This record gives sequence, C-alpha cells and structure tokens, in this order.
Amino acid sequence: MWAQLIEMQLKPGSDTDEMIELIRAAEQSGSGLVRTIFMRDQADPNRAITLVVFESEQAARAREQDPRRGERLAAARAVMAEIVDGAPGFTDLVVVDEWTEATA
Repeated sequence: MWAQLIEMQLKPGSDTDEMIELIRAAEQSGSGLVRTIFMRDQADPNRAITLVVFESEQAARAREQDPRRGERLAAARAVMAEIVDGAPGFTDLVVVDEWTEATA
C-alpha cells in the first residue's frame, strides 16, 4: 500500500463540508483508493490534514491523471480556491503496516 498526507491551511471560518462532498462525489470505483480520512487540527481548526491510502503508488498516479476525475473535481477545486490559504503540502508515504482494533 501507499499513502499521501495532504496538509492545508484554511482561511479563518472556512467550512469544508462542500469541498469534502464534491471530492467524495468525484471518486470512481476501481481507482485504487482504499481510504480517505479528512481531519482538522484540534489545536488549530484552520489546519486541515487528509490521509489518502491507495492500493499502490501506481494506482494513485493513474487516478491522478484520469481526465474523467479531473473534470469531476473542477467544482471542488473552485471551492478549495476560496477556502484554502496557500498551496497544500503533500507527503508521499509507504505503508509499512496497518491494523484496526479487530486485527490487532
């Protein structure tokens, strides 16, 4: 598995619900996406962090280049331009292990 950590600084008072809804609607079955977790920093609510987990980096990069997904993300990008202050930061990660309470 492979993951990407995305960090964004939001403009004060920004509501992320519409952006999340639009991004979720743009997802397509079979893209290699395993899980997306969108979080806000408890100490700094203007800091948003998203963890996106994929089957592989190759699947993630193919998804990134898919023109159908790009078209569907246009509305989400417009909302992001309004609520995000500056460019997001991206950290690429290799998943070494994963567990949940049920598999620990």
